[in-house]
Amino acid sequence: MMKIKIGLLLMMLPGFCMAQNTLVEYRHNLDKLITLNIKAQPVSEVLNKMSKAGDFYFSYNGKLFNQDSVVNINMRNKPVRDVLDQLFTGKVDYKEIGEHVILRYAANHFTIEPENITSADRLYLISGYVVDTETGRRVKQASVYEKRLLQSTLTDDDGYFKLRFKGDHTEVILTASKENYRDTSLVFLSDIKVKPEGYEDPDAEKANGLSKRNMAESGLGRFFLSSRQRIQGLNIPDFFANTPFQASLTPGLSSHGSMSSQVVNKFSLNVLGGYTAGVNGFEIAGLFNITKGDVKKFQAAGLYNGIGGSVDGFQMAGLANDVRTKVNGVQAAGLINHVREDMDGVQIAGLVNIVSKAVHGTQIAGLGNFSARETKGLQIAGLGNITSQGMKGIQISGLFNYSKEMNGVQIGLVNINGNSTGYSIGLINYSRHGYHKISLYTNETINTNIAIKTGNSKLYNIILAGRNFSGSEKIDAFGLGFGHDFLFSNKVSLAAELSSQLIYLGNWDDTNTLARFQTNLQVQVAKGLTVFGGPAYSLYWTEGANGSPGKGYSKQVEPSKHHSFSTHMKGWVGWNVGVTLF
Repeated sequence: MMKIKIGLLLMMLPGFCMAQNTLVEYRHNLDKLITLNIKAQPVSEVLNKMSKAGDFYFSYNGKLFNQDSVVNINMRNKPVRDVLDQLFTGKVDYKEIGEHVILRYAANHFTIEPENITSADRLYLISGYVVDTETGRRVKQASVYEKRLLQSTLTDDDGYFKLRFKGDHTEVILTASKENYRDTSLVFLSDIKVKPEGYEDPDAEKANGLSKRNMAESGLGRFFLSSRQRIQGLNIPDFFANTPFQASLTPGLSSHGSMSSQVVNKFSLNVLGGYTAGVNGFEIAGLFNITKGDVKKFQAAGLYNGIGGSVDGFQMAGLANDVRTKVNGVQAAGLINHVREDMDGVQIAGLVNIVSKAVHGTQIAGLGNFSARETKGLQIAGLGNITSQGMKGIQISGLFNYSKEMNGVQIGLVNINGNSTGYSIGLINYSRHGYHKISLYTNETINTNIAIKTGNSKLYNIILAGRNFSGSEKIDAFGLGFGHDFLFSNKVSLAAELSSQLIYLGNWDDTNTLARFQTNLQVQVAKGLTVFGGPAYSLYWTEGANGSPGKGYSKQVEPSKHHSFSTHMKGWVGWNVGVTLF
């Protein structure tokens, strides 16, 4: 057994861990020297002047303190940390992430009281208590951890903890963290060299999108994760490390132990499921992956991927993908893809794709696609597509399409939009600020007709019906069509329309159809009233012979002057004239 000389150094380090100080060449924001001479100014104004003087930014919850409280402060060439201590009288803790200083409520203080320190060959054991310095009470469910060695535990109901370390270590730095408490650190020194395996970044507070969303508190997060794992995430929200590899059987049985949720991995293998800080490479799971931060490159799970940050790459799940921020890449799921911010790329789902902000790319779903803001690209769905704001691209569905502003193409049985400068192709096309017209007209074949036109000038839909009122020459017709208006001015336009109608002649023994192309010169004579008229060409096709209609119906639909293409098809030049309302 190797003899180890151990010195015990107890240091209170409010808001910052000493383990990181010697490894950063530049001066931390909290260590920058500033000069302030402020009289009767709100706290918010003091923070603004401090951030400008130190060239950094503050981040805090607006409920942390009364921002209108008036304070006086006069300090010269003092560290930012000292100014904050005086300003908040020790009730606020400070964290640094990049250019930001994060303020959080931490009015309470505690300390680590070691009980037992045991060392042997390549084995190091420390146990003790976490104690509230003001009340003397032992603190339960506090996280005690070693950042570089990625070892951690939670105190029990008596505030007791025990940690074991294997390997050669010149020092072990234990940090205790808990909500509403200031972090404190205890440094154990020895003469043995530190060789933490696989550790890359001792100053690993690199955010990684980790402070944005808490996946542990989501419904599935609470289902898959134990209470100890969720408490660990709450106690240590801002510490993250990077390693090349991790393996898990379940979130509680990981090669990184209970620190797995604080580690970003390049390769992650989860037999059943895993809980990590992030992925910068490849992650695969038999059932589920839960990631606190960002996923880059590739992630796949048999059932579910839950991401607290963003995805940049390819993500695949047997049932569902849930991303709390944005996606840039490809998502594929057997049932549902859900992105709570922007989606840039391709989404493919067996059931639905849901994006809470904008879509720039392609959505393909067996049932439906939803974008809460704009869509630029393509939506294809078996049932329907919904874009709550502007649509610039193509919507294709089996039943309906909706967009508030349409600047593209809609293809579906029913197409609805608020305002359209594009094209809607379907049985029913409705544009709130588009055409809602009713035309009454007559022509050479049927003397009374009505048509409903919806859409816009580029392309409008026509639903039409007509009857030739005559004692012995009745003809009934109904059908669909579409048209385009060539606008010459606000009052004059030329319409080109194509329609197809079923012709009823007293029985359904034979199929009779009338295809008609017509052009109408349209002149608005008053608001809501337009007169029109023009030439037309008709093609009539029938399965039966003349003389087979029902009683009182016309024996001959075509006029006397026509030309025959075959026994069953005839064509002729005709006319139509009428009025349009609205």
